[in-house]
Amino acid sequence: GCNPLAETGRSKLQNQRAVLNQQILRAVRMRAGAENLLRATTNNKVREQVLLELSFVNSDLQILKEELEGLNISVEVYQNAEETFSIPLVPLGLKETKDVDFTLPLKDFILEHYSQDSSEYEDEIADLMDLRQACRTPSRDEAGIEMLISYFLQLGYVENRFFPPTRHIGVLFTWYDSFTGVPVCQQNLLLEKASVLFNIGALYTQIGTRCNRQTQAGLENAVDAFQKAAGVLSYLKETFTHTPSYDMSPAMLSVLVKMMLAQAQECVFEQIGLSGIRNEFFTLVKMTQEVAKVGEVYMLVNTAMNQEPVKENIPYSWSKLAQIKSDHYKALAHYFTATILCDHELQPGDDEDQQEKALSQLYDYVPEGLMVLAVLKDKVQRKQLGKAHLRKAIVYHEEALRVCGLCKKLRNIEVLQEVLTAAHKRSLLKYAQQETEDDFLSLIQAPDILPKTEHKIETIAPQFSKVKVKDFFHKLGPLTVFSAKQRWTAPRTICLHQEAGELGFSLKGGSPVQVYCLDPVCSAASAGLKEGDYIVSVGGVDCKWLGVSEVLEKLRSVGKQPVEMEVISCQDTAASLHSKSATYSMGMQKTYSLICLAMDEDKIDQTKKAPLKLPFLSWGTKNRQKAASTLCLPSAVAGSSQIKKKLSPFTLFNTESSLY
Repeated sequence: GCNPLAETGRSKLQNQRAVLNQQILRAVRMRAGAENLLRATTNNKVREQVLLELSFVNSDLQILKEELEGLNISVEVYQNAEETFSIPLVPLGLKETKDVDFTLPLKDFILEHYSQDSSEYEDEIADLMDLRQACRTPSRDEAGIEMLISYFLQLGYVENRFFPPTRHIGVLFTWYDSFTGVPVCQQNLLLEKASVLFNIGALYTQIGTRCNRQTQAGLENAVDAFQKAAGVLSYLKETFTHTPSYDMSPAMLSVLVKMMLAQAQECVFEQIGLSGIRNEFFTLVKMTQEVAKVGEVYMLVNTAMNQEPVKENIPYSWSKLAQIKSDHYKALAHYFTATILCDHELQPGDDEDQQEKALSQLYDYVPEGLMVLAVLKDKVQRKQLGKAHLRKAIVYHEEALRVCGLCKKLRNIEVLQEVLTAAHKRSLLKYAQQETEDDFLSLIQAPDILPKTEHKIETIAPQFSKVKVKDFFHKLGPLTVFSAKQRWTAPRTICLHQEAGELGFSLKGGSPVQVYCLDPVCSAASAGLKEGDYIVSVGGVDCKWLGVSEVLEKLRSVGKQPVEMEVISCQDTAASLHSKSATYSMGMQKTYSLICLAMDEDKIDQTKKAPLKLPFLSWGTKNRQKAASTLCLPSAVAGSSQIKKKLSPFTLFNTESSLY
């Protein structure tokens, strides 16, 4: 990973994000305590003081959230360092996390479950922790992506080795929401995997915004990066449907995927016009449809951002930027159409049919009383329709400038103001160049432009198989056998004496080999060898990864001398029952949300027996009017399902299982 102390613009933003996360956590804890006191007290004076404190804390939380939004819209830091005259693209910030110490839980599990000396695995555990620490500050390039993917794949090995489906091993993962700053804590490794996936997508967006958009190669790389970001976020949405935080909820991820594809479409348009847009009829028709497509996708993004439940948590400036881009690119579409009509009169040598067909593709309908071919031939009608398009372009430009002026964060982005102002002035100049004497007679309304693109933008699914990783805990043995789901006896030492060159049993299987066809009267059976035992070592040499021929060679190489071998027996295991806090999709567990809104207990039907639910971390944005949000951590232990007492979101707050 990058040097976490490096004073780069991006690292400063991430450090500010980490500080804000801690401040938000403190404020949420204060609000939780105040709400608990408000529910518990009956003293009117105390209630007044608590209500005053709550109003202060809520105001403080709102200010902190606005500061976090300011970090999310600090797009200039992530743009290419070259001088550019383009509207900035929006990257995602990396999710922050707390340190995790795997040492004791993994060493205990190795000793308990695998019956091996856990001190032999200290280096492997340290490598895992070093990789996790490096993933908190990945470099903004393919090397950073590869490192994050390697950690994600390594987590797959760790999950199978050390995380049994029926219990937790005591490792607590804490990740902060990228938009609200609220921490989410789980002992489920799937929170870690989902958050790493989110950061892979976020890093792709940062790579895309960093590309030089003044070169063909830079724009191609930007399109590719945003498509890959959309692919990773889409994979996250489909795989982890019960997500533990707002920024990874299906609704939010759907919006983020749309936004990344829209930015890719924007880069495609810039790529087409990079060498300059020729003032030629058919070229302008193509550019009109392409830029109209960009305006359409940003309009859909803006619509999605203003839907519940995303509206409450998406940065306000992102929504307004999507609206501004939609208006801006729609204005460009009308400007190009006006240029077609005003600058390209039908000449005797021109192909009327081709021009009529091309112009017809721009419209779903034409104004009443007008025909496309008639407009092409009639100079007055061409000019009137062209001026109608210019008027509509000016209206869109003015709306984009108005919205930009209303948003404080966007007003401070100088290049955005410059691009919008320049486009507005260009349309005004074009309109001023046309004759204005007959303007009061022109009642034509410019029709909408039909969007069309020859460059279809789609998500690119993550190619995890391209990154090769080695299981850190390879020494434990083949994963198909030595996993957290399987239970074994402790290794037993068998002293083997060969009788007349015969072992008294056969071997089968891959690695490790398994005993079968055991002669019940042979010396090995008398020493305790059982049918179906797995051989893990011969003569003190580990053979978990050896095949049948290699193990037989070791057994026969000692000749008539007795040899000691270690074997293990598989214990009967109950059917794998997965905890109620997880479900499966596409063969992978899904985590339930740890962020939930406190329910109004008075409205719960007392006659219904609801299943016991754990208290969760929550920052209630949907029910602010109820002031019912609180900060609580999971505190249930094994056997808690037998507890008859009803638990509210505020109980067990100070139990020993709490993190704070």
